[in-house]
Amino acid sequence: MRIGVLGAGVMADALGARWAAAGHELMVAGRTAGKAEALARKWGCRAGGFREVAEFGDVALIAVLYQGMPATLAEIGEALRGKPIVDCNNPVEIEHFTLVTEPGRSMAQDIELATGGHVVKAFNLCEARVWQMDPPMFDNRRLVVPYCGDHSAALDMTRHLIADLGGEPVPIGGLRHAHHLEAMAAVVISLLFGGRDPYTVFNLVDRAAVSIDA
Repeated sequence: MRIGVLGAGVMADALGARWAAAGHELMVAGRTAGKAEALARKWGCRAGGFREVAEFGDVALIAVLYQGMPATLAEIGEALRGKPIVDCNNPVEIEHFTLVTEPGRSMAQDIELATGGHVVKAFNLCEARVWQMDPPMFDNRRLVVPYCGDHSAALDMTRHLIADLGGEPVPIGGLRHAHHLEAMAAVVISLLFGGRDPYTVFNLVDRAAVSIDA
């Protein structure tokens, strides 16, 4: 599969590195050209501009901080119209850990409206280090990865991409549910900023304490 990675931050790196290792063909763009070029060298692929990368992929991953999303979408323009898009972003401000989108509206829906593509919300509930695990296993069970969207082909591609990381794909319905995933992410992010271990964010048992007592 040809994957256009739009963004060159830690999430783009975590997901892109695993997909490259799984044999997918990648191309990457970033707001900082040096970061994109460094990822391209790491993954063994090419870097390019946002529009070029959007046109390259059979599917695109958008992994951009919400503050830079409007400028990124403006650069992409019409290049993603009709294409599957995976959105892993969270429009969450980190002072009060609340959503910055309109009430009841998701960033995923805004991306779909802006691009004309077929957006699937996925990969937004875990910190980047979890996606670096090969595979992401907890208590000998695969990580459950919820995803949602309205387009069958885009959903199928996303299901394969989740499975390629070793996750357990769990469809939760149409794109309207992206708002709930983003709201859930606000809780997760608040816990991470509060010092919770990214690997056990919902686990009240401290992993280090368990290993000491064992």
